[in-house]
Amino acid sequence: MDFRFLGLALQGARSNFGTLGSPYKLNFAITMNCQSRCTMCNIWQLKPKGELTIEEIREFASKNRSFRWLAITGGEPFLRSDIAEIARAFNDSSKGLYMITIATNSLCNHDVVVKRMGEILALRVPKVVVTLSLDGNRETHDMVRGVPGNYDRVIALYRALKELSKTYRNLSVVLGYTISAANQGHLQETFESVKKDLPGITYNDFHINVAQLSNNYYHNVGGGVIPDGSAVCKDLEAVQAGRRRGFGLMQITEGRFLDGLMAFVKTGRPPLRCRSLDASLFLDSTGNIYPSIMWDAPVVNIRDMGYDLTKVWRGEKAAGMRRLIREGRDPVHWTSCEAYQSIIGSMLHAPRRNPRSGPAVSAAYGQRPSEVSDRGK
Repeated sequence: MDFRFLGLALQGARSNFGTLGSPYKLNFAITMNCQSRCTMCNIWQLKPKGELTIEEIREFASKNRSFRWLAITGGEPFLRSDIAEIARAFNDSSKGLYMITIATNSLCNHDVVVKRMGEILALRVPKVVVTLSLDGNRETHDMVRGVPGNYDRVIALYRALKELSKTYRNLSVVLGYTISAANQGHLQETFESVKKDLPGITYNDFHINVAQLSNNYYHNVGGGVIPDGSAVCKDLEAVQAGRRRGFGLMQITEGRFLDGLMAFVKTGRPPLRCRSLDASLFLDSTGNIYPSIMWDAPVVNIRDMGYDLTKVWRGEKAAGMRRLIREGRDPVHWTSCEAYQSIIGSMLHAPRRNPRSGPAVSAAYGQRPSEVSDRGK
């Protein structure tokens, strides 16, 4: 068994028994530039300035060597021509790095994407997962994403990356489906459509999320993106009926994530306490650190702390935010960016439900309870 996997598993096990001394997962939006025009996300409307340079990213990586899971997102990550160098910076510094995950809209030049992926895969990180966003059949996906021809580009890039995976066995390719008000109730129809273009596809090749509200990431608070709960349950039931349950750590975690997503939709409350600012953190493209992609409460900018997490991680502000999380007073959410850490951090004991109380709040995914300020003070 790979020693890097054992390292990740050990950190996950330790998180069952208390706060970690350093995070093992980094959610990193390396750019907020994006060519999509999504109906459920407003990142594409941003005009980012002052994004971290590759030199700054290298310095951050060199001073924070605990990461075992690097989740690269955007915007569109492949719009950064130095994406492979970003991956290299963390692989060189975090010797226990086991996994890199990358999300893409498939709109960049495919030859360039395949070339960059080859450079990343050549780093020999044990597991690299690329998620291609796909939110419907041809007509629906192009409508949701606001770009004609996007569906066909997803299918073409999927084929190209699957071909690349024949050379690099550490590469996995999945399709990321986000259920929103624009495509609710159509997942099964989407699966049948995709199967015509990719005959070998199964429900295990789909990763499911539900659209939620976030002011520091999606910038969609106030938008009509939240899907109807009954339609979401219909979609999730189709996925759960069609999936094969595996016995590996990630397969088990994915299964529990879907179970938790169903519970979240039905109750409006996350099934487990969040592990943000414990197992993980969110770093945006300009250097701001947040507890998660869902909590608009900046902790610090890495430029203001010499790119070293140590002091802030053990500082009073982070401790206060962790206390709010323990009390269930963080934003209402259940997204894969944070939920996996919650699941892994609960595997060695009976599941403990989040102490959040009160009525179901499914109409306000991502919103904070009214008694808590936006800054977590």
